[in-house]
Amino acid sequence: MFLLLIAAVFGAEIPGVRRAVSISDESHFRKVILSTNLDEPIQLSVARNGRVYFGERRGAVKVWKPDTRETVTVGRLSVFSGPEDGLLGLVLDPGFLTNHWLYIFHSSPGVLENRVSRFTVEDEALNLDSEKVLLRIPTLSKKPNHSGGGLAFDAAGNLYASTGDYTFINDSGGYSPLDERPGREVHDSQRTAANSNDPRGKILRIHPEPDGTYSIPKGNLFPPGTAKTLPEIYIIGCRNPFRFSVDERTGWLFWGDVGPDALEPSAQRGPAGFDEFNLAKQAGNFGWPYFTADNKPYRKYNFATKETGDTFDAARPVNKSPNNSGIRDLPPAQPALIWYPPGPSTRFPEMGSGARSAMAGPVYHFDAALNSPRKFPADFDNALFIFEWERGWIRTVRLNAEGQLEKIQSFLPQVKFKRPIAMSFGPDGALYLIEWGTAWYNNKDAQVVRIDYVP
Repeated sequence: MFLLLIAAVFGAEIPGVRRAVSISDESHFRKVILSTNLDEPIQLSVARNGRVYFGERRGAVKVWKPDTRETVTVGRLSVFSGPEDGLLGLVLDPGFLTNHWLYIFHSSPGVLENRVSRFTVEDEALNLDSEKVLLRIPTLSKKPNHSGGGLAFDAAGNLYASTGDYTFINDSGGYSPLDERPGREVHDSQRTAANSNDPRGKILRIHPEPDGTYSIPKGNLFPPGTAKTLPEIYIIGCRNPFRFSVDERTGWLFWGDVGPDALEPSAQRGPAGFDEFNLAKQAGNFGWPYFTADNKPYRKYNFATKETGDTFDAARPVNKSPNNSGIRDLPPAQPALIWYPPGPSTRFPEMGSGARSAMAGPVYHFDAALNSPRKFPADFDNALFIFEWERGWIRTVRLNAEGQLEKIQSFLPQVKFKRPIAMSFGPDGALYLIEWGTAWYNNKDAQVVRIDYVP
């Protein structure tokens, strides 16, 4: 059933650096619930005709139809939905209304890989026999942490896919997992995130072709044919870049990287845990597992002897791990745009405190010619929307023309979003998002919602 809720969103923000009062009268926003009674909805994509396609982690693909205000299931994939796997990402092809293609990041039962596959929607049904597998990301029978799973297109028709470092986080004390002992390979993130010959711990970029294959766009990190590298890699050095977006105007890539759990720095190991919001204007290395935040370095650490070595060098990171199958000398590490610890941040107090799970949403571009009763106003033109799965908030970020941070502002600060997990602007200029629900799993209050602006 279609419900309309008008959010009570008044009040000023708490003072802080770069903070400002509301940029629009927030009493004009309303939260419209589109779809409920869902089973772990995880990513959405809005078609140009207003239909909202979304996937559920346990394999269902559904669509909310604006004409009937109903949600229907168009298909169901058989997936392995263990610890952090399942159907993790979904995006429509830019030409979806003509070619009816959608792309899904998913696992398969009994197959030790995650896949990025293209499917065709025929007569409002997902044709499972139409699957074209583009990317295969290896997994293990014993499942480590961090699968990633986000998907997005840029304006040039390039497809991006985010992958986690697929490394066990236990036994590292909340610091960087650099265990190089034999038999402990899955406790060493150097084998994936810092490995130029492994697709995990990355953001990959390919250009899908009509026949179900793909080509490599110009400007990826390693040119095709470079020894011990994968040409699909755009960003190396990620821990768990679960949600990201590509600005259609600038081509800039934004993502949230979920960080480790150490509550304070260690003289033996390195910095406390930070979550990050990152900006890449071109291909690059963003440091994990050697650096975090603004390139705070971890230290070489011998897990057998408990001896501490030198700190890593952000200008010249070197992967000497015996588990590395890629190049040793990596590109210089890039610092995060925004970073914050579990406790209050002195550098970015707008982030608050508590459990962390950083996710990056879209950049809004105001269209004066768009005839829509609910499009966001010009006040939000060029604003980046970021959100927090654990803390339940949404913020807007303002950057200058060079991509430098100018300010962070709360968005609907009196609304407690129920673990937002995916976000996109529709062709109507409204913001569509998935609320995962109040618990970690098996939520009864998961829903797809739309945020309208009513002048």
